[in-house]
Amino acid sequence: MFKPEFVENEIYHIYNRGVEKRNIFLDKKDYLRFVHDLFEFNNEEMTLSSNIRFASRCPAKVDASCLNQCLEVGPPNIDKPRKLLVEILAFCLMPNHYHLLLKQKSDDGIIKFMQKTGTGYVMYFNQRYERVGPLYQGRFKAVIINRSEHFDYIPYYIHFNPLDLIEPNWRDGIIKNYKKTIKFLNSYRWSSHLDYLGKKNFPSVTQREFLLREFQGEKNYKANIKKWFKEITQTQKIDKEFRSIILE
Repeated sequence: MFKPEFVENEIYHIYNRGVEKRNIFLDKKDYLRFVHDLFEFNNEEMTLSSNIRFASRCPAKVDASCLNQCLEVGPPNIDKPRKLLVEILAFCLMPNHYHLLLKQKSDDGIIKFMQKTGTGYVMYFNQRYERVGPLYQGRFKAVIINRSEHFDYIPYYIHFNPLDLIEPNWRDGIIKNYKKTIKFLNSYRWSSHLDYLGKKNFPSVTQREFLLREFQGEKNYKANIKKWFKEITQTQKIDKEFRSIILE
């Protein structure tokens, strides 16, 4: 288990997976619920359970109209400005795990945020699927991201995780169809990738100013994707230097 000291204004890659590698997101409603929790629990103030409100907007069968309605995870649920525990710089949700890139904003902000989101989602999941017991494989793992070159790498790595679903060997530089790969990434809803491209997906969840300065804007972020893929395919692997910040 990785357990760094969490320091205000430092940035950390956070990761956890389902116990026994089981899926923790079984359908769109589960993904939406976790995204919703990322927004609502990022608050120093006490957050009331949103089970009833969320359930009333999202029945068990999520159709297209409900999906559009549920994407409104922002101001409609908040009656006063939030005091952020963390800045959520980037995120990606996969069937059996998640990645977060967090900047701590207050004392113990990451610990409090992860406790709230972890407890909230497990309670929701266990109630919905009539199960008991832990959902995650122990405590979350975390590693500090404190070198400038890491910021050229880790956001793209987080956002490219969905490629596991169509290009399982991408980490080894094997990408069979580049156009198909880009099309898939640009249609995957459960990450902050689309918001960094300038396509509003879940814009209220993330605080993107810092990374957009690093990328020098949305257009440059998009341009760097091709460069990033080219480097992987040329080297045929992810650089060993970055293995320590990946956490998987």
